[in-house]
Amino acid sequence: MSTAWRSRLVLLTLIGGIGLLLHAAYLPAKAWLAQHLLEQAWQRRLAGQPAQPPWPGADMRPLARLHQPRLAVTQVVLDGASGRVLAFGPGHVTGSALPGEHGNIVISGHRDTHFHWLRELQDGDLLTLESGDGTVRRYAVNRAAVHQETEIGLLDPLADDQLRLFTCYPFDGLYPGTPLRYVVTALPLAM
Repeated sequence: MSTAWRSRLVLLTLIGGIGLLLHAAYLPAKAWLAQHLLEQAWQRRLAGQPAQPPWPGADMRPLARLHQPRLAVTQVVLDGASGRVLAFGPGHVTGSALPGEHGNIVISGHRDTHFHWLRELQDGDLLTLESGDGTVRRYAVNRAAVHQETEIGLLDPLADDQLRLFTCYPFDGLYPGTPLRYVVTALPLAM
């Protein structure tokens, strides 16, 4: 093989490697940037402005803010839990109780971006959920378990007063759309 061909092969391999790295970094970078823009929209909402999209053309709005102090996680929760919404942050599952209300509040997120930290939660860990009017409710993690996606009772808005965080399972799975869900249940703490 000539030196020129070898140089071209090295260059193509280098370009391909950089392309693969950029592709792998795209989703986490998008998730990180989205949370910063969502945080700005959230701050505007807390300042009394109506809920607005975080960037022009966005079809979602900030609904709440979720915080876990031990792991130093703070995330803006969006209204709705469609695939499009979950690409940018955790989302409130429509039909479950709204943040700030009593009942079964359900929030969903992707296992490889926004909710990757769920696997690190321990029984008793604190979670806070701030609603759009600034009300903060505190919860303690009660249990984490793997469920089938068909267990729709987990979404019942009239179930006990609790916060449930859903993500796909297993965390390190190679394929999306598994039938398993990792569900963290947290119970409210007295004010």
